[in-house]
Amino acid sequence: MLGTLDRTPPPFFRQGYSALSKLVIYSALALFLMVADTRLPIVATLRAALATGLAPVQRALLVPVELVSGGGDYLQGLDQALQSEDAARRQLAQQAERVAQAERLVAENTRLRALLELAPALAVRSQAAEVLYEAADPYSRKLFINRGATQGLVAGAPVVNEAGVLGQVTRLYPLSAEVTLLTDKDAAVPIINTRSQQRGAAYGGLAKGSAMELRFVAANADVRVGDLLHTSGVDGVYPAGLAVARVMHVERQAEGGFAQVTLAPMAAADGVRHVLVLEPLSMQMPARPAPAPEVMTKPSAKGRKGATVAR
Repeated sequence: MLGTLDRTPPPFFRQGYSALSKLVIYSALALFLMVADTRLPIVATLRAALATGLAPVQRALLVPVELVSGGGDYLQGLDQALQSEDAARRQLAQQAERVAQAERLVAENTRLRALLELAPALAVRSQAAEVLYEAADPYSRKLFINRGATQGLVAGAPVVNEAGVLGQVTRLYPLSAEVTLLTDKDAAVPIINTRSQQRGAAYGGLAKGSAMELRFVAANADVRVGDLLHTSGVDGVYPAGLAVARVMHVERQAEGGFAQVTLAPMAAADGVRHVLVLEPLSMQMPARPAPAPEVMTKPSAKGRKGATVAR
C-alpha cells in the first residue's frame, strides 16, 4: 500500500537552478561568445552560415510589410504620381541645357587628355541594391542590403544614392551585406572643399546622430557655412566628385588651434530604399611598381676604389 504512493514532491516545490546560478552561467556564456567572436575565425563562418539561413526568413517576414506599404501607396499615390511626372518633365526641360553643356565639357576633356597624353578617367562599375532593414544596434548607424559576396560585392565598396554618398560596405555575407553609414562613429571619408579646394577628412559619430564633423581644421582655415564637400578620390576607394556633406556650423575658438566644423550629410539614410554599390577604385588602378633594389658601395681590399653592390 505504501509502496504505491507517489513520493515525488508536488510541482510547487520543484525548483531548478537558482536565479544567481542562471545569471552566472548566462554571463559566462555571453563572455565566451564575445571572446570567441573576437579571437576565433570560426565565428565568422558560423555568422555567415546563420545569415544565409535566415535570409529567406527575413525576406518572408518583409513580405507583409511590403504588401501593406505597397497597398497604401497605391491607394494614396495616384495623384502624387501625376504630380511627380509633371515635376520630372519640368526638371528634364530645365536640365536639357545642362546636359548639352556637360556633353561639350566631356568632349573638351577628352581632347585635352589626348593632347596632354593623360590616361582616360577610370570608369566606375556599379550595381543596384535594395535596403532590407536597419541594424538593431542603437549605438551604430548601419544598414543591410540584398546584395552580397555571391553578387560580386567586396568589402570597402562605396554605397551611394541620387543625393550623394551614403556609406561603405564593411561586412559581407553570401546573400547580403552590411553598410556602415557616414554618420556612424567609425566612418570617415576624405573630402575636398569645392569652393576653396582644401582637402580634409569628414568623420561621423557626433552626439546629434545625423551630423558629421570636419576634424583637424585650423582655426584660420578658409571654411564657411554652406560650403559643399565632395569626395577627393585620394584614398583609392571613393570616386572623386561625389557629394558628401555641406558645412552647417563653424565655431572658431581663439584659445584653440582648431575649429569645430559641423556638417550635414547630403544623402539622408532615413527612408532610403534603393542604393547603388560602386566598385572601389583600388580594384581598377594599376599595381604599384616593385621597390628598386638597394645599392650600396663596398670598399675594395686596397681601400682605393669602391665596388657597387646591389642587394
